[in-house]
Amino acid sequence: MQRKQFIKIIAGTTSMITLGSFNKITDLLEKQDETMPVLFIGHGSPMNGIEDNEFSRRWALMGQEISVPKAVLCISAHWLTKGTLITAMEHPKTIHDFGGFPQELFNVQYPAPGNPSLASEISGIVKKANIGLDHEWGLDHGTWSVIKNMYPLANIPILQMSIDYNQSMQYHYDLAKELVSLRKKGVLIVGSGNMIHNLQMVAWDKMEVPNYGYDWAIEMHATFKKLIEDKNHQALIEYSKLGRAAILSIPTPDHYIPLLYSLALQTDNDEISFFNDKLVAGSLNMTSVKISKIGSHPITKPSHISTDSTVTDSI
Repeated sequence: MQRKQFIKIIAGTTSMITLGSFNKITDLLEKQDETMPVLFIGHGSPMNGIEDNEFSRRWALMGQEISVPKAVLCISAHWLTKGTLITAMEHPKTIHDFGGFPQELFNVQYPAPGNPSLASEISGIVKKANIGLDHEWGLDHGTWSVIKNMYPLANIPILQMSIDYNQSMQYHYDLAKELVSLRKKGVLIVGSGNMIHNLQMVAWDKMEVPNYGYDWAIEMHATFKKLIEDKNHQALIEYSKLGRAAILSIPTPDHYIPLLYSLALQTDNDEISFFNDKLVAGSLNMTSVKISKIGSHPITKPSHISTDSTVTDSI
């Protein structure tokens, strides 16, 4: 982040910071790598969007740890289409794409702006597919339940890219690679789904048991992490060859595909770290991945410093 951008962000708050603290904070931010990290986030239940729990708190902390993005591009498990689309409206709506939850969840609105010019730019970057500009969708819970915890002021432009559900795992991985230049333009790319996601086998009576998983889920939890650490992306692309535990973990690939979008953006200069690394209710996991430059360190921001709309400048 450049000094002038940071000064814009903290305008009006400097009375709360000593000169020494100010210099320390700006020096720290300027030392950060200009390449944005990439995240894969296990989003789990929509209730994580409004509950104060270990998962939502870690999302909030992540928003404080990384440089303020100019925009967020999210690939959510909940937007499946024929062909690939990207939201291109000025003001994406909040979509409540679920049922059977408390009214409090349906009342949530996350009025983050969009960025039509960035949507057009991304459409032009990708050569593997014709990316359509969408003006109907918005932000589904795979996006807002996570991002509202990271950026509660809803002042950073958010875009969603859909998943062409007719395509292969290799196709999605290869398409994602074409997005890598966005990391140097201040765009935070987030895949949102779950590595292990079998709703048919959820142990509802074990929801409150910490880190509870069936034997096959425990097996795949370890296998997925090892393959990610080893950067063995081909094995992850061809997950169906990993045996019965993999098939039980991924009965349908909708929540798994966003992981491939995130991993495809890893470079030789990146390292992997895991967070929210827990199994839930036997057949789910919340394990999330941060891909960032080797040797980079989290930014520590004072809690009273927040982002503002100055980051919505064109990219």
